[in-house]
Amino acid sequence: MEYLTTLFKVSLIQNMVLAQFLGLCPFVGVSKKREDAVGMGIAVIFVMTLASLVAWIVERLILTPYEIGYLRTIVYILVIATLVQLVEMIIRKVSPALYEALGIYLPLITTNCAVLGVTLLNQNAYADRTAFASLTLGLVQGAGGGIGFMIAMLLMAGIRQRLELAAVPKAMRGLPIAFICAGLMAFAFLGFVGIVK
Repeated sequence: MEYLTTLFKVSLIQNMVLAQFLGLCPFVGVSKKREDAVGMGIAVIFVMTLASLVAWIVERLILTPYEIGYLRTIVYILVIATLVQLVEMIIRKVSPALYEALGIYLPLITTNCAVLGVTLLNQNAYADRTAFASLTLGLVQGAGGGIGFMIAMLLMAGIRQRLELAAVPKAMRGLPIAFICAGLMAFAFLGFVGIVK
């Protein structure tokens, strides 16, 4: 039950984009088309989950035993950069069209604060648990964070595609209306608070 609660909480209630406002650059940049949002969302789920796993291993085998926890942020950034390069090579090989569509935003996952945030949150939230519990809850939180990121991107992509056909005032077209919609989505996601205690 704790795993389902964690998954629900991190994907909807504590959504990285709409509740914690992490990862807004790819959220706004890639959410123009649903296809691009799906590709970016899958890449973020993959990177967040793997980053949670590798960060847990590095934390348990290197940082904690050698008492060099002060290097945590730098080490996690290196882990994430390596994983993003792996994802980039896979997407380029499997789907060149998606690779071209994602453009600069795929390498931006490296510096996406949502990915770094979920790895740091895992260590802070589950450090006092047993090894198995901290690993599995961290993986659930990583995957849930990615799923929440993808949900937010898909919703935003749907809204932005409909806004293309709407009579939006000229001064509000593009990013201004996108940020207003993101704010309204954040308010809507506040409705999930209180469902899980």
